[in-house]
Amino acid sequence: MAEHGTLTGGAPEEVSHEIFTLANVVSFVRLLMVPLYLFLLLAGQNLAATLVFATAAATDFLDGQIARRTHTVTRLGQLLDPAIDRILMITGVLGVFLVGRIPLWVIVVVVVRDAYLLIGGGWLISRYQIRVPVVYPGKFATTFLFIGFSGLLLNWPLIPGLAWCDWAWLPGFNGAPVSWGIWFIYAGLVLSLGVTVYYSVSAARQLKEARSREGVPHGRA
Repeated sequence: MAEHGTLTGGAPEEVSHEIFTLANVVSFVRLLMVPLYLFLLLAGQNLAATLVFATAAATDFLDGQIARRTHTVTRLGQLLDPAIDRILMITGVLGVFLVGRIPLWVIVVVVVRDAYLLIGGGWLISRYQIRVPVVYPGKFATTFLFIGFSGLLLNWPLIPGLAWCDWAWLPGFNGAPVSWGIWFIYAGLVLSLGVTVYYSVSAARQLKEARSREGVPHGRA
C-alpha cells in the first residue's frame, strides 16, 4: 500500500517504465541479500548473518532516495520497494524463529500483517490504481523491527528479563535472559499495527471514492 519511497506530503514525481535504473539495481541487490542471510543464519554464522541482514535493512531508504534525487521513479520501483521490505521483514522474523529466538505469535503477527499489506496493496493498485503513501511512523516501525531482528540475530549481549511473569511466550517479560533486540521488536509491533489501521482507513476511503466515481453515469461530473 505504499509508493516507491514517496512519503506523505512529498512532491509528485514523474513515473517511468524503465527497469535498469540505479535505484532498481539497489533494490535487486537488497533482494539477493535475503537468501544469503538465511543461508548464513542456518549455518550458524550469527555475526555474518547479522551484518547481511543489517545492511539490507539499513539501505531501506536508499533506493527511494536515489529514485527521487535522480528523478528516476519507476513503476517497477514502486512495486519493488515495499515488496522487498515485506520480504525482508518476513524472512527476518522467520529466521530468528527457526533458530528459536522468538515465539510463534510474533511471526504470525508479522507475516499476517505484511501479507495483508502486500496482497491488499497489490489489489488496490491493479484494480483501482490506488496507492496509499508511506507515512513516517510506518518507516519508524520498520526500523524498530529491523533493529530488533538484528539484535536477536547477533544474540549478544543477553540481558535479564523483567520477571513479571512465567510465560515462556513473552520473552523479556519473564525472568529468562534475552537479547536486547526483543524490546525493539515489541515497540515495532505496536507501532506497525497502529500504522496498519491508518493504511486500512485511508485505503477504504480512497476505495469508496473510486467506486463512487465508477458508479457515476457518463456525461456527468
